[in-house]
Amino acid sequence: MRLCVHFFTQSRKGAVIFDALPLRMQSTEQVSKLLSEFGITSLNKMQESASAAIRTKKEVLLLSPTGSGKTLAFLLPVLQMLNDAEKKVQCLILTPSRELAIQIEQVWKKMATGYKVSCCYGGHDMQTEIQNLAEPPALLIGTPGRIADHIKRITFAQDAVTTLILDEFDKSLALGFEEDMSYIIGSLKNVNKKIFVSATASVAIPEFAGVNDLTVLDFAAAAETDALTLKLVISEEKDKINKLVELLSYINSEPAIIFCNHRDAVERTAKLLLEKGVENAAFHGGMEQMQREQTLIQFRNGSIRFLVATDLAARGLDIPEMKHVIHYHLPSTEAEFTHRNGRTARMEATGTAYILIHADEQLPYYIQQRPAEMNIPAGQKLPKPTEWVTLYINGGKKDKLNKVDIVGFLSQKGGLQKDELGLIIVKDHNSFVAVKKHKLKSLLPLVQQEKIKGTKYRIVVAR
Repeated sequence: MRLCVHFFTQSRKGAVIFDALPLRMQSTEQVSKLLSEFGITSLNKMQESASAAIRTKKEVLLLSPTGSGKTLAFLLPVLQMLNDAEKKVQCLILTPSRELAIQIEQVWKKMATGYKVSCCYGGHDMQTEIQNLAEPPALLIGTPGRIADHIKRITFAQDAVTTLILDEFDKSLALGFEEDMSYIIGSLKNVNKKIFVSATASVAIPEFAGVNDLTVLDFAAAAETDALTLKLVISEEKDKINKLVELLSYINSEPAIIFCNHRDAVERTAKLLLEKGVENAAFHGGMEQMQREQTLIQFRNGSIRFLVATDLAARGLDIPEMKHVIHYHLPSTEAEFTHRNGRTARMEATGTAYILIHADEQLPYYIQQRPAEMNIPAGQKLPKPTEWVTLYINGGKKDKLNKVDIVGFLSQKGGLQKDELGLIIVKDHNSFVAVKKHKLKSLLPLVQQEKIKGTKYRIVVAR
């Protein structure tokens, strides 16, 4: 069967050929309020084009760099397409990782649509998921293996699922989810809209996806190529840890992700950095889900500055304002190199990717032009310790707690000033609060025996 592909791109002046249609909301005020929740005043060109194409075309491939706002680009038209009268799952979103599934769920909740959402993934309690699905969500998000399991268990009805979105679908295929994805697509008999999303420019739609008339929105090629700077850092020692310490000392207080190729390498590197006096945290797929979530929260709120990670951190994570990426080990493929670099130079920002290699090490085939070598000035002092620490509170939205409650409690009972409180994240059953580290010793005795809105919660330092 011949695959017909339509392309919708930007003109040289930036005008979108495929105009956006109005959002489901009825007033400009409602649209502005929704966008303001994400700190933006208007959609970018990619989001406008994607929103329009997804609403009007049956098969869409959206290609756009990491950090360009793809999640909002496909959730907005999903909101428009949902049917208020339908009480079953209407849209299914498949993701390669738990982190990406959770991030999409959080974006949807932030949109305050009024439609229920559920998230299903490996490592999550199956009985809890089944209970959540007993009152079907309009939007179901999950990893292929877990969603396939739910379909086999018949825990939700599939007949009302008309929209299927495969986010980072190429990563799902690379992780071996092809059989599960094929099974899921074959089980959904009434899907009339398939959306494929990726940050990789050269991707192939698998045959089992059953596409016939694909519309391609290619914004990957339109990315700002001069926003990212590549720098080569040479280590004279085969064990590059001392050179990494020098580089982190040069970066000093600005956040950075240090990429390694394997979990063992992540653990070893993180441990060596700590031994050399550099605060950091490890992040990889072998960690417990809660531990990974807490690590990301601490990285986002500044309690952790340096994250040593596998390629799990290369895409699908909500990590803003990242200026530095370090390739402690280079990946085997160009795609993963691109995704790692996509953690920085996001949207209209600039960033630097450092390639740390041994003096005798050869650059891989996908780096065709040798980057300029960087000479780190001698005498660098170790990075300054972060001034923030994260508090864990074992209560959240389901306990009727919100940010205002937590701010008021820590201000009145803990004596904290406004500038001594940082990012506050309130989840369903727990909350995380960044506070100035120098206040911790006096703060904990003041609040640990006090009640928030009449209830006593456990308040400890997050680990």
